[in-house]
Amino acid sequence: MRVQTDTEVLIIGGGPAGLTAGYLLAKKGRAVTVIERDPVYLGGISRTVNYKDFLFDIGGHRFFSKSREVVDLWREILPDDFIERPRLSRIFYNGKFFAYPLKAFEALFKLGLLNSAACVLSYAYARVAPVKQPKTFHQWVRNQFGERLFSIFFKTYTEKVWGMSCDEISADWAAQRIKGLDLAIAVRDGLTRSLGIKRKTDGSTAKTLLETFQYPRRGPGMMWDAAAAKMQAFGGKVLMDRTMQGAAWDARNKVWTVTSTDAAGLEHVVTARHVISSAPIVELTSALSPAPASRPSAKQLRYRDFLTVALIAKSPAEFPDNWIYIHDPSVKVGRVQNFESWSPEMVPQDGYACLGMEYFCFEGDGLWASKDEDLIELAKREIGHIGLVRPEDVVDACVVRQQKAYPVYDDAYQANVEAVRVDLERNFPTLHLVGRNGMHKYNNQDHAMMTAMLTVENILAGERIYDVWQVNEDAEYGEAGLSGAEEALKSERLVPRRVKSESHAPAMSSAAV
Repeated sequence: MRVQTDTEVLIIGGGPAGLTAGYLLAKKGRAVTVIERDPVYLGGISRTVNYKDFLFDIGGHRFFSKSREVVDLWREILPDDFIERPRLSRIFYNGKFFAYPLKAFEALFKLGLLNSAACVLSYAYARVAPVKQPKTFHQWVRNQFGERLFSIFFKTYTEKVWGMSCDEISADWAAQRIKGLDLAIAVRDGLTRSLGIKRKTDGSTAKTLLETFQYPRRGPGMMWDAAAAKMQAFGGKVLMDRTMQGAAWDARNKVWTVTSTDAAGLEHVVTARHVISSAPIVELTSALSPAPASRPSAKQLRYRDFLTVALIAKSPAEFPDNWIYIHDPSVKVGRVQNFESWSPEMVPQDGYACLGMEYFCFEGDGLWASKDEDLIELAKREIGHIGLVRPEDVVDACVVRQQKAYPVYDDAYQANVEAVRVDLERNFPTLHLVGRNGMHKYNNQDHAMMTAMLTVENILAGERIYDVWQVNEDAEYGEAGLSGAEEALKSERLVPRRVKSESHAPAMSSAAV
């Protein structure tokens, strides 16, 4: 059996970008339909999972943005349900917990006098004898912080997250991700924190040092459920349990025919004048007809995957952190979320804790392919090793896998994405790519939303008046508004880019000064 409908704009994917576009178009009176693969949850990686009334976030999503338009839209969609939460996090290393950002006196005490002195000497040596023209993440961080601090606070966690050596990751990622936070600033900030001195924050404050954030009281999925409900109230449609099978472009009549199937195998067909896609580029290009010439380039794009083991313990979490970074190489877990510290409403029962053990992996590798019960046992052992909860206090658990959580930037990434972009814009003029996976860009949810907001402006104008590919982490739309979008800072938020083998310098010994 086949079901056929018609709409002006079809949106593939019900994540932040897709639902932002759907809401804004429906609000303007346009006929719009969103198809979402998941049968239950909206929000994509920004969804909130409900397990026996315990709520948890996939990766942790602070609501902070430099864009006034994005913040205003959050408030418009969810006007009464934001709470302000303290930003508290620590680093676990060598059996000890370190405040993050740094508290200078605490770090001095816990590292020990000799180790701390070695860190200072290592930093001083790096400043007087830097690696010239650093090409790798290792070299760049060593120049900024010294070899000893690199090995303690950067190496293990970074390699857990991205699955490659810090000597293979490009220096440009480090320069962007750690921009605005050098050792002098961190020490000065740490001294004021250690002495209890309140700091003034302004737009120049490094994001890493921000002390509070906004958060929906029942998790980020609350935002996207509300967006879908309001979109539908304006006449839009949200269709769950729809897996895209094909997207055919009729160039003569300028119309799309998109087919999808549900879990029962029923085929659904939607015709549309515009298609907005937040689906992974490799999946979109595989579904397009006529077949795009750039399909081989799309197939070269790689992703880092992610899974969460949510542990429910019959004892309250006796630590206030939102999350803890695990820099200790003796365990596989990369980060631990404390969901009650994100919002008390995430944990429905007093006397219980819900902790998210986060593991970074590649789809199909040993971690990803492990049975749920084996992952739960691993998480219980590791939470006990870290000392946050006793394994015997864990009374329940579940595993959630997230495919294609992070786009990977390897040597060929930029050329492959550019080939796809040029090809699709030339041959499919009413196809619009938005969001993290839709554009293969490591964007936060506010940046994904901005790509959708500008795309909506393009559709309403009947032409591409904004280049959505300019949206990036540091773009400040607050003062200039949408009209200033293309004047925003052009540097994009970077994920690790693999350094070409011929550019590798010899790796430094971790024992180097």
